[in-house]
Amino acid sequence: MILKCVAIDDEPLALELLSKFISQTAFLQLEGKFSNAIEALGFINQNEVQLIFMDIQMPDLSGMELARILDGKKNADKTRIIFCTAYNQFAIEGYKVEALDYLLKPYSYEDFLAAATKAYQYFDRIFNSPAAKSLEPIAQQDFIFLKVEYQLVKVMLKDITHIEAYKDYVKVHLRSKPNPLLSLTSMKNMEELLPSEKFMRVHRSFIVALDHIDSVSKNVIQTGSHQIAVGENYKEQFLEFLSKWMS
Repeated sequence: MILKCVAIDDEPLALELLSKFISQTAFLQLEGKFSNAIEALGFINQNEVQLIFMDIQMPDLSGMELARILDGKKNADKTRIIFCTAYNQFAIEGYKVEALDYLLKPYSYEDFLAAATKAYQYFDRIFNSPAAKSLEPIAQQDFIFLKVEYQLVKVMLKDITHIEAYKDYVKVHLRSKPNPLLSLTSMKNMEELLPSEKFMRVHRSFIVALDHIDSVSKNVIQTGSHQIAVGENYKEQFLEFLSKWMS
């Protein structure tokens, strides 16, 4: 699977670097690069684009304004955004428009690749493409990258016991650490990032790792020392999982 991308940045050097990073990534295809969001919007409306890498502070139409325009369109989930900006104060607003990631300038190719890989995994789950297994950067699929404070932290999937919503953040609870990791993202983004065969949302505020469920009593899940209630809207899906687990 190849993701069709556009790069948007009003700074010429930043636009060239972004275009270079896209071009040297095997599963990305650069369809166009633009120095302003208005010109880019016209192109996006006329062409198939899966992934947009863009700055936020731009003249005439900001990256955040463009994101809101795209979010209001039909099939908005088929086009996702990764913000590339020098200003960290926009991070919370960026996640409110369901941006897949938020790269803080100056970022390295390693940072860029981690964000691009997250996007690839998101679209692979949507299209259920077997092609993901053929690409080296995501072949293992046994870890994710989380933005914790000002760095990307590699987290092994088998180490995660559960994820808990916490205001504009999520708490990622791990077997290997006494305290959870606090990451600026949404529960929806975590659902998209985590493999559905290993993780399940059981409550508005909780996702559990199925392998780490120790016991279930009525509508309460025990994972380690934590008890998690199964929400009313998630009972049917969880009971279906339990019936397969017990058969």
